Parts: sequence; structure tokens; C-alpha cells
Amino acid sequence: MSGNNDRFEAVCWRGLLVIQTWEIGEVKITKVTEMEQIWPGFAVIPKATPDAMLEHEWTLGPFADPATGRIRLSFHAFCIEIGDEKIVVDTCAGNDKHRPNFEALGGLDTDFMDRMIEAGFGPDDVTAVVCTHLHVDHVGWNTHLVGDEWVPSFPKARYLFGEKEWAHWRVEPQVYGDVVGDSIQPCIDAGLAELVQSDMRLNDAVWLEPTPGHTPGHHSVRISSNGADAVITGDLCHHPIQFQLPEWSSEPDVDKPAATATRRQFAERYCDDHTLILGTHFGGPSCGLLRPIEGSWWLDPAGFADTVDE
Repeated sequence: MSGNNDRFEAVCWRGLLVIQTWEIGEVKITKVTEMEQIWPGFAVIPKATPDAMLEHEWTLGPFADPATGRIRLSFHAFCIEIGDEKIVVDTCAGNDKHRPNFEALGGLDTDFMDRMIEAGFGPDDVTAVVCTHLHVDHVGWNTHLVGDEWVPSFPKARYLFGEKEWAHWRVEPQVYGDVVGDSIQPCIDAGLAELVQSDMRLNDAVWLEPTPGHTPGHHSVRISSNGADAVITGDLCHHPIQFQLPEWSSEPDVDKPAATATRRQFAERYCDDHTLILGTHFGGPSCGLLRPIEGSWWLDPAGFADTVDE
């Protein structure tokens, strides 16, 4: 896909890109936003201090305010439609979850599911849910609260959890509450979960690619159709500055050297003039094309930046 936005649409709400769509050949991808927040860069990426961000001002575009060192951090799902299949990639933070040590994601009451329905991905529409990894902010809407019970939000979907990822988190509890108990185990108990390899192919146009480091079983999602290409990053990076500076690890990276190596390999592979990079936490337009710069890479939002409604 080229850098122009001829096949790009956006619906804005309170200055946020709530719903965006892209066409990748025969595949339609829709971003549905749960929330976007402005964070100090160093709260997510310790080396992203205000002074350090200022040194790279011109490459940050709509993704940050380098003068203050604050970054636009988005929580959204990428929803893929091809033929009769409707696939949700990552389900954000969810409502009503108890999240000690992560108050920004706890006790939420958003209208995310209403937006999903508006986008055509209501509870009975979704055929598969892919979690790039099992961190708290990627599994929340796997379930919702009915009375005192967590039940799967998409009862007709297959929930695809990475086998290696599940093996890690089932014995290494997260510090943000009972994430497994409220967002993963109910899907297993309902018989909807499948443990998959990180190179699984969902269909001819959509498959998983291993991108470990942030977590042991992390994977990204690749889309290719009719000569058009895109890739959903997951959390191999939280902000585009990490393409330019792959050694800037995210605080929650489980294996920081591996995460750095993965970012380099990813950028080398997809630094071209056509593969659309869809950032799972990138604010604003959330997308761009990777360009070379002084032995490194930067994310060029190209024609997509002007769709941001401030």
C-alpha cells in the first residue's frame, strides 16, 4: 500500500480517531479505539525523556509532542474482514476489571463495544480473536461481566492464544490483578480457546509472525492481498521512536535484548515503499511507512497524518 490515503477513512470523536479503515487488497482493516491517552514518554520507554525526544523532533510527526516529551498512547483493536471471516486483533483493557498497579486501566466504563458494533464487529459477528500476547491491555474485552461472572464477549469466535505465551503466563502471574482469571480462563472454560503456534496461518491473506522479546510468545499479524501488504505490530514497540532507536526498550519488555533485536529485524524487513505499519499502541493516525534514516529507520505517517482531527 502506498503512502497516500485514497483508501483510508476516519471517524473522529472528541479529537480522537475512534474508527479508521484501510483496504489491503481484498482485506478490510478497521481500527476501533477504546481510549487514547497522553503519557510522559519515559513512563513507557525509560530513555524517552523530554530532552531525548526533542533531539528527534522532526521524525515524531503526529505521534508525540517532543517539546514536552509526552507521547500519544492509544488502546485499540484492529479488526480484519475478509470474505466471511471477521477477526479481532487484541481486545484492549475491557470494562469493570480490577487492575491494581495499573489504575489507568482499572474500573473502566467505556462504550468500546458500541463502537465495535458500529464497525460491524459485534459479539455475534466475530469469528476469531487473536491476542498478539496476553498482557492486561490486550485481553480485556475477551470477556465481559454478567452478574458476578466473566463470560466471553464473542461467543461464536475462536480465541487464539499463543501456546508459548500461555505456557509463560500460566505460571508467571501478572502484577495487574487476576488477568488470567478474568480475561483468559473463561474463554478456555467455554471451550472457545485454541493454543496456536506463532507462525499460524489463519487464511491465505492473514497469518502470524513470531516477534518475541516483549513477551516470550509475542507475535505480530501479517496481512497480504492482491499485492498490498500490512503488518500489525503488537507490542514489539509502543511508539514509532523505537524504530529509530531500537535500543530504547519499553519498561514491560520481558527480555529487553531480544525485544531490541526483534525491532531491528522487523524494521529491516519492512522498510520498503508499500508495507503499511499498523501500530497497536500508536496514537493519532496509528500507521505509516518505514523509511531509512542514518543507518536506522523512522515511521513516516505520509498522507495519513492529516486525518487527525485536533
